[in-house]
This record gives sequence, structure tokens and C-alpha cells, in this order.
Amino acid sequence: MTQHFAVVSMPAPGHVNPTLPLVRELVRRGHRVTYPVPEPFRDAVTGAGADFAELPAWERPRRPGKIEITPQLMGMMADMIIAQTERTLPELLARFEHDRPDAVCYDGMLPAGPMLAALLDVPAVQLFTSFASNEHYSLREELFPGLGADVPELAGALERIRRFAEESGVSRPVGALFAPVAEDLNLVFLPRRFQYAGDSFDERFVFVGPSVDGREGAADWQPPAPGTRLLFISLGTAMNNRPEFFRLCLEAFGGTGWQVVMAIGDQVDRAELGPIPANFEVRPYFPQPAVLGRATAFLTHSGMNSTMESLVAEVPMVSAPQMGEQAANGRRVEELGLGRRLPEEPTADELREAVDAVADDPSIRANLADMAKVLREAGGAPAAADALERLLA
Repeated sequence: MTQHFAVVSMPAPGHVNPTLPLVRELVRRGHRVTYPVPEPFRDAVTGAGADFAELPAWERPRRPGKIEITPQLMGMMADMIIAQTERTLPELLARFEHDRPDAVCYDGMLPAGPMLAALLDVPAVQLFTSFASNEHYSLREELFPGLGADVPELAGALERIRRFAEESGVSRPVGALFAPVAEDLNLVFLPRRFQYAGDSFDERFVFVGPSVDGREGAADWQPPAPGTRLLFISLGTAMNNRPEFFRLCLEAFGGTGWQVVMAIGDQVDRAELGPIPANFEVRPYFPQPAVLGRATAFLTHSGMNSTMESLVAEVPMVSAPQMGEQAANGRRVEELGLGRRLPEEPTADELREAVDAVADDPSIRANLADMAKVLREAGGAPAAADALERLLA
């Protein structure tokens, strides 16, 4: 039976991209998907087969290089999310009031998703594009060791969300930020083995792993000749304002045996990096799955989307995180023998040594091959679609 799904996501590539293979699989099975999201994501969601519903763009300050997740910053993030929820919830209700979905699939960072499901009286399905949380593992505790729920700024933010939900007519518990509330079905776009305390999650959590179907295209990038030792460098799309880091990479790998593909984002002026060595190709962005498909090593910020795509491609990682959540990802990569972490302020020599080490380490290669098998067995988008169909059956 054809079903209608609404997908409510954080408007960021690291949150939208992991959901698109699921959208594509649902549409392939004959279901309909409506994806409310700001205009810059129109082509991505319509390309996956979803109906695009425009939401207002998020108002964000200029993105920094590295950030420290402090309680004060958490409060600011909460204020931004609450303000956006207040703006978008009426639009979501107006959009779906006369085109009711059979289920709302929502990003666990956003309160608008479960509120929409509650007000429409339809099932809510939580989507985790990073580590899931339960009573045994909490990403919040990871970021604020020893504080847990006692972070005043976070407690205050969650109370504001609770009050707003109550004023909107929602009586059910609503999670947001790093304090999710488990649903009857929670889809986690990681393999259980990668999840901290993975065995402690019950049957409500379905670890489907990542999918990159539909994002492999590389029409605008010409890969090097087979056999080339290719290093991919990227700090992601959100916190990449790090010209000093990119200059360090030029120093570390310029004139070496590495062919380097370096994505510097849209905030760094290429001219401020100085002369570009002949063995470097530098652009704001590259088609990441395609580049990883040819890469020998990946120097990465360790965002979860990038981490999963690297595991799919079996590419060893060197982690240069820009924030606490990414640091947790990098620690997990190192714990599982899939790569290495850099020191806080690496030198050019340390950069080069770390990349050379992971590229030539046979144990890392063996661990990556084993993890790739785990990813395939997790099922990806088809397993996620199966779980949704079971829920609605």
C-alpha cells in the first residue's frame, strides 16, 4: 500500500545527505515523500524523488573554524532551534493539514518533527545521523563529562522547548539538541558496531548503517590515473574556516609523492593560501563519495557523514576534529583500528607522518575490510524502508 512520509531534517548537508538514500528507496517502492527544507537543498531532495516544500532559511552567523561546545554555546544553539521551530511549525502544519503524512520522520536534533507528528496524530520516527543515545550512552555526557543533565543552559533550553510544545498543544515529551526522546522506531544511520555501547540499545533502535546511493556522480571531477596515491583533505561544510590548517597541509604534502585533492569550503579565499603546489587540486568542494572511491587516505574533520562515507569506501582516516561531536567520532575510529587522531595542534611533519602511517598499515586495511562487511550486512536504505513499512503495517 502506498504511504506518504514527511521528512523533517536539520538544514545541513551532514544531516540531509544521509537521509536521501532512504527517500530514494521509499520512492522506488511506490511511496510518496515530502521533504520540507530551505531552498538550497531543493535539488538534492527532488533529485532523490521527494516533493520539495520550502521552509525559511536558518539565520546563522559566519561559521567559525574550530569551536568548543560549551554550555553557553549550547544555550545559543537552543535559542536558534527554538526560534526556528516557532517560525516553521505553523508552516509545517499548514503544509500537511490537508495532505496528512502517514508518518513523520524527523532529525533527533529538532523539536519541530515530533511536535508536528503529535499535532497531526501520526507516528513519529526519529532519525539519528550521529550517535544514538539511551540510558547507557549519551552524546551529551560525552560532550560534558560528569555534568549530564545538570548543564544549566541545556536544562533551561529543554524547559523552554517543553513550554513551547505545551503551549502549542503537544503533551508528549519532546527532545532536541543532545537530549533525544526515544520513539517506537528510531533509525540510526550507523552500524551497531560503530555505536558506543551498541549492544545496550533495544529493538526500538534499528542500526541500518550508511548508504551513498545516488551521490557517487563525479561529472565535474577527473580522477587521477589508477595506482596514484591520492590523499583527500576536507574539513566538511560547516566549520571549515581554517586557512592556517590548509596552509599547513600545503607545507606537509607539497612536492611529495601524494596527489592531493583538498576541499577548502566556501569561506576561505584560495588566494590567501599562497602558491599551490603542482601535486594539489584545490576547490571549495568536491564530489566526496567519488573522490573517496579513489582515495588512499582521508584527512578529515571526522563529521559522521564523512566518517561513514570513508568506511563505505574502505579509506583509512586521519582525524582533525573541529568540535566535540567530531572528536567523539575520531576517538571511535581510532578505538576500532580504522585510522588515527592528530594532536591538538599538529605540525606539518606530524600531519605527513600520520597520513603515511594509516595508508601503509595492513591492520587498518584489514579492519576497514571487516567494517565494510558489517556495513553491507546492516542493510542501508532498504533495511530502513523495511522498518518503516513494518511500523505502518
